[in-house]
Amino acid sequence: MRSSFSLGRIGGVAVGLNVSVLFIVLILVVGLAFGRFPIVFPGYSMTAYVLAGLGSAVLFMASLLAHELAHALVAKRHGIEVPQITLWLLGGVAELRSEPRTPAADLKIAVVGPVASLACAVVFGAVALLLSGAPLLAGMFAYLAAVNVLLAVFNLIPAAPLDGGRVLRAALWARWRDRVRAAVTAARAGRVFGYALIAVGFLQVVTGRGFDGLWLALIGLFLVNAASAEEQQAQMGAALHGVRVRDVMSAKPVAAHPDETVSGLIDRLVMSRRLSTYPLVDENLMFVGLVTLNRIREVPPEARETTRLREIACPPEEVPRSTTEEPLTGLLSRMTGCADGRAVVLDPSGHLVGLLTPSDISRAIQTAGLRGNDPYPHPRGADMAMPHRDTF
Repeated sequence: MRSSFSLGRIGGVAVGLNVSVLFIVLILVVGLAFGRFPIVFPGYSMTAYVLAGLGSAVLFMASLLAHELAHALVAKRHGIEVPQITLWLLGGVAELRSEPRTPAADLKIAVVGPVASLACAVVFGAVALLLSGAPLLAGMFAYLAAVNVLLAVFNLIPAAPLDGGRVLRAALWARWRDRVRAAVTAARAGRVFGYALIAVGFLQVVTGRGFDGLWLALIGLFLVNAASAEEQQAQMGAALHGVRVRDVMSAKPVAAHPDETVSGLIDRLVMSRRLSTYPLVDENLMFVGLVTLNRIREVPPEARETTRLREIACPPEEVPRSTTEEPLTGLLSRMTGCADGRAVVLDPSGHLVGLLTPSDISRAIQTAGLRGNDPYPHPRGADMAMPHRDTF
């Protein structure tokens, strides 16, 4: 989930908003200002209702941020990198670059989110009591308290990718001592729950509760897709465990100079070599950008003689980069954005030493089962770490 607007950094974690969050804010403002508040608290001006609705929407998003920040900060305490948090249409996403090393860590990271939501509910409830002399304001904070309780309860449903699914995964991991089996089971529970929400939503649509039904179906569809992705990720992580970037990358990739023209590259390489990715390096062999075949095709034929590769390249700061010793599974989640699923491998000086493309990843997955020994034997997961005092 990519951020459209940056809100800065909190606790070392970048926080951003996806543009889709504006939709949920609009729904909350309209629903509260023109629906709930005038009915429950009559006698106020429309301006007061709109301000109360807007305040409720902003504080609700703040409580979602508190939920995700709790996940992020506890994850960082357990050695997991958390580069960013993004708030979007259906809530928030804390991006974790790796997985917990023990069931106990998995459990703590999962549970702290709902605990944060319950803490927000207590705070909002206390404020509502303090403002009992101002019915509209008290009602606004009482609404936020109730919503945060619902958020905590919903997230504790034992179905991935909800927090309850993580709790289920941690419990099964501790019992079976097999993280992959636990993750797959939690993901399948999430898919079943998602299909159930879609079915309930469809029933609400056909019985006249259109908007509520469509919203449930949308959440159910998201859960089905996210749970399926988690199952695939767990299975892929098991297959690729122990594989490092140097084992998969294309070494000594064919590079181009940023000042070369598009037509020059086409004549020199594109038509004669079966390549789809062209990293750019300067005179000092430092990586300065990435050009793909798709970007070359987007240049009109009449402009290819005058267009320099640097003008169409994906900027170096937006290209995923890695080192030769990084585990491949740690890099896969970062291979998104303008690089079209590519990543560059650099040495400590910033010189280009390798390239990772979708073809390289595909071959790694296809050949994963051909290795002579299983680098990830049973019991899976917990045995990867040295004995630790917080073992579940």
